[in-house]
Amino acid sequence: MGLGRDPPETSVREGVVDQRVELANALKAEAERLGFDAVGIAAAVSPPGHAHLRHWLERGFAAGMGYMAKHEDARRHPDSVLEGVRTVVMVAMSTHSRTQERVDPTKGKVARYARGGDYHRLLWDRLEVLREWVRCRVPEVSGRAVVDTAPLMERDFARLAGLGWIAKNTMLIGRPMGSFTVLGALLLDLELPPDAPFEANHCGTCTRCLDACPTDAFAGPYQLDASRCISYWTIEHRGAVPEVWADRLEGWVFGCDVCQEVCPWNRKAPEGQEPTFAPRAEWVDADLIAWLNWDEARWREMLRGTALKRAKAVGLMRNAALVLGTRRVATARAALARLTDHPDEGVNAAAR
Repeated sequence: MGLGRDPPETSVREGVVDQRVELANALKAEAERLGFDAVGIAAAVSPPGHAHLRHWLERGFAAGMGYMAKHEDARRHPDSVLEGVRTVVMVAMSTHSRTQERVDPTKGKVARYARGGDYHRLLWDRLEVLREWVRCRVPEVSGRAVVDTAPLMERDFARLAGLGWIAKNTMLIGRPMGSFTVLGALLLDLELPPDAPFEANHCGTCTRCLDACPTDAFAGPYQLDASRCISYWTIEHRGAVPEVWADRLEGWVFGCDVCQEVCPWNRKAPEGQEPTFAPRAEWVDADLIAWLNWDEARWREMLRGTALKRAKAVGLMRNAALVLGTRRVATARAALARLTDHPDEGVNAAAR
């Protein structure tokens, strides 16, 4: 399409601008055809939330996630992800479901985004198709698809692309999708006209998300202390869970949805339509005693193609043992006893 460098002639330059608007509109239509629930375009600028990130790190709120501090400088600008980047195309997909867990002390709770297939691969594959679609029209373009795989402040760019606002619980909320969404980005070294940023914040005076947190993980609005967060302890933390948090998981064995479940914007949000994200029975009503009895081969089979593999089998077994122990589930004693000499410190400490 000849969209490289703008020529000096005004009429020709205006023609190039028109071509870029046309390409941007066609790109968004193609993204929707590929199954993305929302798409927007942002200019590749320094994310406005970077100073907030630095302050968050200085306060120690990253807990044991050392990679956050390690990559802090790289998050100053998306050119650390793609040299010469001019445009960030942001996409979102809904993982919302209203599946209800059974009230059963042997069952555990898994965050909604992880109850079906792994979103990382799905979004990345479709973004790669979208990248190739752009390259077919602008052969000289360079691009990179990103889904939690690079130091990019996705929520900042999603807001800049008009997809929603960042709420008091630090989640992105879009209308009408709510906050049960996953994000992906396509970085391009081609300048495309950006969408208007989402400037409004529709949280108002509501603090339901902050008030409902069972571990008081919010130091204030927009300030999540990961060292107090159930999602951190059940997913990111390796090894034994300190006793002060071990009995405060509230039944969660992978992630936590409490601050989103109470959000008014999620009350009427439509359920996600992507079949890959459809909740699987084994993760909606996770049988925690069965988890303790699965061998390595069974765990490999069950975790294949899911986001739960982030916590690894030993992390999930540890979490299951802690929840069962906190609930004093007598039928779990035999399984727990077998794990008291498990080679993983986190598992054997939890079992004991």
